[in-house]
Parts: sequence; C-alpha cells; structure tokens
Amino acid sequence: MEGNERKGRIGSKAALAVLMMMSVTTLGFTEGAPDATKATEASIAIFVPGVVSGSPIYELLVAGVQQAAAERPGTKVKTVEGGFNQADWESKLTSLAATGEYGLIVSSNQAMPAIAASVSQRFPTQRFLLLDGELSGNPSIFTLAYNQREQGYMAGFLAGLATTGGVAGANAAKKIGLVAGQEYPAMNGTILPAYTEGAKAVDPSIEVDFRVVGNWYDAAKGAELAAAMIREGVDVVLAISGGANQGVVQAAADAKASVIWFDVNGYAVRPGTVIGSSVLRQDKAAYEQVKRWLDGKLPFGTAVVLGVADGYVDFIQDDPEYIKAVSESARASQAGLVAGLKSGTIKLPLGGNPGSK
Repeated sequence: MEGNERKGRIGSKAALAVLMMMSVTTLGFTEGAPDATKATEASIAIFVPGVVSGSPIYELLVAGVQQAAAERPGTKVKTVEGGFNQADWESKLTSLAATGEYGLIVSSNQAMPAIAASVSQRFPTQRFLLLDGELSGNPSIFTLAYNQREQGYMAGFLAGLATTGGVAGANAAKKIGLVAGQEYPAMNGTILPAYTEGAKAVDPSIEVDFRVVGNWYDAAKGAELAAAMIREGVDVVLAISGGANQGVVQAAADAKASVIWFDVNGYAVRPGTVIGSSVLRQDKAAYEQVKRWLDGKLPFGTAVVLGVADGYVDFIQDDPEYIKAVSESARASQAGLVAGLKSGTIKLPLGGNPGSK
C-alpha cells in the first residue's frame, strides 16, 4: 500500500539531475552523521510483520508514520506487509533494504531487532526505527520498547479486582486466564508474570490459567481455549492472540465471562464483555520518532524503554463501557494504581519488584 505520495518541489531540472546521481543508499542522510540522520527528500518504508487490516497495533503504526510524513512535504511512505509466517520476514526485509530506495525502514515487533540487525550487516547504510522491541549498540538501528511489565500488571490488577467481585457475574473460584497467540520471550518472561503479579496484588490466592493458540489468526481455536478455561472456573480472560481474540471474546460473551484487551482500546469490540483495556500509544511513538528522524535527531545505536509515566503505556478509564461494567470501588482501586505509575510513586521496572518511592 502507498502512504503519503506527495512530492517536494525541485527548483530546476539541474537540481533534479543532481539528486538522481546521488547514491540511493545514502539519499536522505546527512553525510558524516550516521547516528543522527537527517532527511532531505525522505522516503520511508513501513514493514509490517503481519498484515495491517484487523491488526490495530499495526494500524496505529502506519497512522503515526503517515501523520509525521504528511507534515513534511516531499516525504514518501510505502507500507509492505510481511505476512504471518515469521520465517519469511528476514528475506522480505532484506529485499526491501536491497532496493536502496528508503532512507528509513520502520517496523514494530519484538522479533524485529534481531532480524534488522542481521539485515544491517549486508546493508550498513540502511537505517531502521523499530518499535516494541529493544536492541542497543547497532549504529543502524534505534529501538523504542514499551514497559510491558506495567501494561501486564495493570491488566492483571483489573482481572484480580474483577474476579473478586468487581464485575457482575464473577464466580467464587478466583481464577483468571490468559490466551496468547504464541509463546515468545516477552510473553513468558514479562507479560504473563506481570499479569499474575498484578492479580495476586489484589488477592494472593488468585490462580492464572495460561493457554496458547499456536498462531495469531485461528479464532476457532481461540474460542475453544477460552471456553475450556471458563468451564474450569475462569471468569476473566486477557486476550493477546491477534485475530484469535475474536473467538476468545465470543466464548466469553456466550458464557457471560469477561475479557481484558491489550495494546489498543477494545471496549467497542464487545460492549459489556470487554471490561478493560491496557494500551500502547503506538501511533504517538511512531509519529514522534519519525519526526525526530526527519529532523536529523534520531540517535541510532541507542534503545529506550518507555512506560506509563512517559505517556506511552496507559489504561483506558474514561470509556463509558468500562464505567458501566466495573464497580465503582474496583475502578477507584484501578485508578489508584494507574495514578501511582504515572506519578512515579509506584515503580514497576522491567525485571524488578514493585515498590514505592
């Protein structure tokens, strides 16, 4: 798909000829400043490791890049979908870099830093902006990761409040679930432990049932897993399974159980069933970091991790469906957690234990 195709004006045919003679691998960079690239007539490729339609986190990625490009006349954007087969991503990214047409390739997935690092060995002048992943020290790559411990903890805290009576229909089992598309390092090492940690902060006796679809699209399998855990006492399910989330929601709606959404505002997906949304501000991150690149200020070779206090991770509390579904006392407890994370009085560093200042 083509994004913003507006072309900047070139003052004369002679100027155009000069531009055409420039190396396509260096076009858009300030010579001698590989760690602070500045675009002139910029061309950006968005590599989506999956598909855009139906993937809200990638829709936000594309929207953020296109917004930044629209504010800089002459900036071109092209979106390339990598599909669901992760084994194909490196070859497709390599093909994109090999064209030499794009000063910056933007992507978002925790697998992408390692893939981009491999590609950068063959194309060292290619620059990458990678969101939702972390890698430092590669002069071709800048990464911005989100504090998913905070995100998972907020989801788990609400799940704990819900299963202990914070929503109508909660049973006596004190059991919550998480349905994931696949197992991956951030899921096993950060999100699932943080989800469990947040729930147990409400009540240490809460149990967590974790199940895996095996892919990011099988809604029937998602429904099957969710229905099975609900039969076994789960009354709140965190859905992180891509297209399979639709099956999770349907199974929960059929059983009058609850679902918590991840990454984007999901209350409208199934009002009354989706009771919470812990979100990433992916569009904000994409917009701001592409703007930095266009201004020559993106510090390649570095990595940042941003969270609630930085405005990149949040929990949606003002949606009418949240207010209707969750009790006032539970909402007050959740608000206290979010406020503490925003102010810094509650800290959930990656790999650490929760604490207060």
